[in-house]
Amino acid sequence: MTAAHSLRCLWLARTLPFPLDSGDRIYSARLAGALAEAGASVHFFGHAARRDAVPPGHAAVRWHGIGGGPHPTWRGLASLQPLNGAVHATPAYRKRLASVLTQAWDAVVIDHYGMAWALPAVLQHARRRTKPPVLVHVAHNHESTLWQGLVRQFSGSSVRRLGAWLNLLKIRRIERRLAGAADLLCCIAEEDAQAFERDRGGRRTIVLTPGYSGLRMPERTLSAQVPRRALMVGSFRWVAKQENLKALVRHADGPFTAHGIGLDVVGDMPDALRAQLAGHASVRLHGFVDDIAPLLRQARLAIVPEAIGGGFKLKFLDYVFGRMPVVTLDVAAAGLPAAMRDAMLTCADLPALVRQVVASMDDLPLLDRLQRQAHASAAPLFHWGDRGVALRNAIEELSSAPAAAAQGLRIDAAGVHV
Repeated sequence: MTAAHSLRCLWLARTLPFPLDSGDRIYSARLAGALAEAGASVHFFGHAARRDAVPPGHAAVRWHGIGGGPHPTWRGLASLQPLNGAVHATPAYRKRLASVLTQAWDAVVIDHYGMAWALPAVLQHARRRTKPPVLVHVAHNHESTLWQGLVRQFSGSSVRRLGAWLNLLKIRRIERRLAGAADLLCCIAEEDAQAFERDRGGRRTIVLTPGYSGLRMPERTLSAQVPRRALMVGSFRWVAKQENLKALVRHADGPFTAHGIGLDVVGDMPDALRAQLAGHASVRLHGFVDDIAPLLRQARLAIVPEAIGGGFKLKFLDYVFGRMPVVTLDVAAAGLPAAMRDAMLTCADLPALVRQVVASMDDLPLLDRLQRQAHASAAPLFHWGDRGVALRNAIEELSSAPAAAAQGLRIDAAGVHV
């Protein structure tokens, strides 16, 4: 693109990513904002947010909310689309999409597999253009791998398990179609990129781990005055997150209670899950909180116990920059640089994680050293501005490359692909 012609990008997402209360919302909002700040004109479309006001610091993107909201869940059960896609493919969104696709775009971003329903219209638009837009798919996970794990470990009823298995079949089909159609596949972790390569032959990928723009705690020294508590933060509306939390509590409640260890669980969750967990002696449920800092100061370590779910988990950055030592599962640490993993206590499974928390809770010199080491390794790495420049450069490289040359391209995002 020349200086006189700014990259014009249509960004299609399920919803406007506000409030910033989950990892996928944060990643979408910050990456779109970073691309805009790198000089692109980004028009972001999605169902209207639960809060009307766009938070400060997001003015670089033009946000377009679609009224009416998603379909109820039951409307999506009979669809050929995965449930996450079917509920968002409303007549209002389809009508708005048809309208905006009459305009010329340099790039079209399909954000999340839940927007795969928009792919036919986008491809039809591309065929009509003398110079088709670069089609980018932002993949928050390798969803087929994630849902395989979910179906295998699902603890719900047989009917819900069957529903999860059928959804997995739909996801496999649509994810491969998205990855195959995209000119550029944007992955959040190297492990996801490798999984897509096994499926699709390693074409046109870039790995953009998240940046970080959240709370940064000042220097901290852990002492015996800090309560003997562990902290887990998340958004527990998604079934995979619920299964991970329930599995942790099943394994941890007895040992934690016996050793006088408390578990603080912070994040929005359904009432049914809250009721299910409320009777466990070691568990304290806080719900969603606007300010996490007091809870960070009142816990000795943080837990990342996700046995289900790939991708890069943004909560690692919240903990590391919040000066919290971390105990996690090996599988949950996907996408982390080796130096950060070395500064965490990693475990093979949940029983080992529980034993590690019990063994480490009073080893304050160890915990203090780990939080300092993790912070020092992360401090220079996670800048959203780098991600925006890398994404803009990758799109421009593909836009200017002959179609044949673009096939098989693995973008080198130096300094971003950490």
